[in-house]
Amino acid sequence: MTDPTTDNAGRSGDPGAARASLEALRAEIAKAVVGQDPAVTGLVVALLCRGHVLLEGVPGVAKTLLVRALASALELDTKRVQFTPDLMPSDVTGSLVYDTRTAEFSFQPGPVFTNLLLADEINRTPPKTQSSLLEAMEERQVTVDGTPRPLPDPFLVAATQNPVEYEGTYPLPEAQLDRFLLKLTVPLPSRQDEIDVLTRHASGFDPRDLRAAGVRPVAGAADLAAARAAVAETTVSPEITAYVVDICRATRDSPSLTLGVSPRGATALLATSRAWAWLTGRDYVIPDDVKALALPTLRHRVQLRPEAEMEGVTADSVINAVLAHVPVPR
Repeated sequence: MTDPTTDNAGRSGDPGAARASLEALRAEIAKAVVGQDPAVTGLVVALLCRGHVLLEGVPGVAKTLLVRALASALELDTKRVQFTPDLMPSDVTGSLVYDTRTAEFSFQPGPVFTNLLLADEINRTPPKTQSSLLEAMEERQVTVDGTPRPLPDPFLVAATQNPVEYEGTYPLPEAQLDRFLLKLTVPLPSRQDEIDVLTRHASGFDPRDLRAAGVRPVAGAADLAAARAAVAETTVSPEITAYVVDICRATRDSPSLTLGVSPRGATALLATSRAWAWLTGRDYVIPDDVKALALPTLRHRVQLRPEAEMEGVTADSVINAVLAHVPVPR
């Protein structure tokens, strides 16, 4: 059950109470997931920015558990879709079904009609089905038989993919990657974190029963609405705006890239920087906020040259080099 003080304060639109509820959300997820604080923070930032998240990591690092824990800690509707090669677009968006009693077609909503959609192993389904999410992610609606149907608010797609197993997968096209606000890497845990994971399992932790693990709803739609309103009031100086633009333009001139960050990417970096500034207790953005969110916001929006990739260059290393060379406003 949600803490009544948090819930009432969130409904009254108190930004301080909304921030406290989202801090509690991060702590609640930690009851189920050990040592993935950056990924948890990224999911919270995405919720504040009305964005979507791509989680990338090898099997067994709790990507799915992370999203399930987020859903359990929020008073929001959630659904999970396991993406497979035989999945059809209508399996995600819904379809028209003929009712023999009324002799009419009626729309049967698909799992995309939810607040939090877990798209598990999204790169295992063909492009046709992947593209069925494009309209939902960008327009917050689904069009079936020429009729647009709005999705609930809030709406977030959290997709997972495995970066090392490519057989039988379909890499996401650039247009769809660009629709994800953040690409979060979920690394292998440290030795101590792995010990903590095993200790929890030895004590009876069951990842399929998060309620038994003590994960409870601590925030809801009202808290998110209050938080988003506060983030929208966060001040961005002209110098910070120019700094974001200079970073993104510098990626377009990088000799290691065939594709730099688009203006949509610059807009995304500004939005995530504002959300992070507000989460850390400030009502204005500083250069460190931009630097903190540059990697997760931009790493999937650039494309490496094949020769650079063969030399071991990564998207993260290119962005870090850009951050080191672009002058920081004072």
